[in-house]
Amino acid sequence: MNYFKLILTTLLLLVITSCSQQPPMHVIGISQCSGDIWRDKQNAELRMGAYIQGDVEVRFASAYDSDERQVQQIDSLIKTGIDLLIVAPNQVQTISPAIDRAYDKGIPVIVFERKTNSKKYTAFISADNYEMGKTMGEYIAHQLHGKGRILEIKGLKDSSPAIERHNGFVQAVNRFPKIQLTDTLQGDWTEESGYKAVKDYQGDLSHIDFVFAQNDRMAMGARKAMKEKGITYPTKFCGIDGLPGKGGGIELVRDSLLDASYIYPTHGDQLIQLAINILEDKPYKKENLLKSALVTRDNANVLLMESEETMRQTAYLDQLHEKADTYLQQLGTQRAITILMAVIILIITASAVIIIMNMRRRHRLERQAFSMVVNVPAEENTPTPVLTEVTQEEKGQIEADNDARFLERLRQQVQEQMTNSDFSVEDLAAQMGVSRVQLYRKVKTQTGRTPVDIIRLSRLNRSKILLQATDLSVSEIAYQVGFTAPSYFTKCFKEEFGMLPGDTRKS
Repeated sequence: MNYFKLILTTLLLLVITSCSQQPPMHVIGISQCSGDIWRDKQNAELRMGAYIQGDVEVRFASAYDSDERQVQQIDSLIKTGIDLLIVAPNQVQTISPAIDRAYDKGIPVIVFERKTNSKKYTAFISADNYEMGKTMGEYIAHQLHGKGRILEIKGLKDSSPAIERHNGFVQAVNRFPKIQLTDTLQGDWTEESGYKAVKDYQGDLSHIDFVFAQNDRMAMGARKAMKEKGITYPTKFCGIDGLPGKGGGIELVRDSLLDASYIYPTHGDQLIQLAINILEDKPYKKENLLKSALVTRDNANVLLMESEETMRQTAYLDQLHEKADTYLQQLGTQRAITILMAVIILIITASAVIIIMNMRRRHRLERQAFSMVVNVPAEENTPTPVLTEVTQEEKGQIEADNDARFLERLRQQVQEQMTNSDFSVEDLAAQMGVSRVQLYRKVKTQTGRTPVDIIRLSRLNRSKILLQATDLSVSEIAYQVGFTAPSYFTKCFKEEFGMLPGDTRKS
């Protein structure tokens, strides 16, 4: 086993796991049908709700009123591995197949603000659009004392809010026989569409008492078009959304640019809470209606003050959130650097220790392998004693010591030239300081083997050690121990050890 690779891999995994953030517990995909100030406010609330919940990641997609784009975005969110889908369908029918695909994959689906004709959803949450239209119709009828002319501008065709607000509005004004709904124009929720609908209208606009647009932006677009047409009749304008803040519906009512609006609640925080309840198997209702309220000049100022205070607190929380994120990021960077430096030191230290241990182990194994080849002990030689007058027994000991030193020199020379494939017996004899014949006789006498045998067996024993101690290939080891061809190496290895080189690792 390559211990260096094992330790390096372990330490690198330690760095990665220590420095990387843990994945969020819940991933929520949010498919918005369009992008506008109402949805900007809701998206901010969704982010804040996710932050407060903790361990929640929200992934946003906006279709900008395109059915095709929203279908693609929903499918893309599904592929990213979301745990729950929150979707505001652009139109009633066209988005249903994509919602069905998410639901059929086991992903809980929350439909909000707009409906589809699909029954495959986990929960629905919205204000009552029919009730909004009905309330606005009743309000206008009472302002007109039951008599007058009204022009309506609808939102995006085939979207559920446009359908329901229109039905509620018509139901309310039909109760007053002297109120005439002169026409219903088509918009798409944008200010430009309200402006264009009135600008292009060929009917009589000279005595319109009220323009009811299904949101505040279209109402302001209609107001601009009426002014450009030079109509001096005191027409009043009403919308729906009642957003707080600069340019929102509440301010427009307070400043008498609109006669009335209707708060269409965003409540992104409630959406997130509903999602968490579903994901964590907590109690929840499948159908959820949000509370809303009519905005007139009588309550606009108070509502605006309350909303401004709420927005200030929200902005303050956003700042705290940003500061906390910055601090955590800095802390994480410092921690990562500290851990990385510690790991680098550990890697260097471990590498040095492993290299030294391997060198000592290999040296020991090589000595043992050579001793097996020449059949002599592998211990270090003892120094030659200084002799004055020696006995016959002592002479024999001196000769044995000389033989041991000769074999040790022989071992050293063979090991040093191991990788040299051109190393020959003549080269070995020259380095030992004897003739080729003398080398042959001395080696044969002391070991029972020829010098050629010693060189080949030393190479084969070294290869066996490398096969067991490294991850080098058989060919790499063959060249490293001085064989000129891996095939010849394999042949010699099998003749000597009775197995193929690869079998050594298996055993």
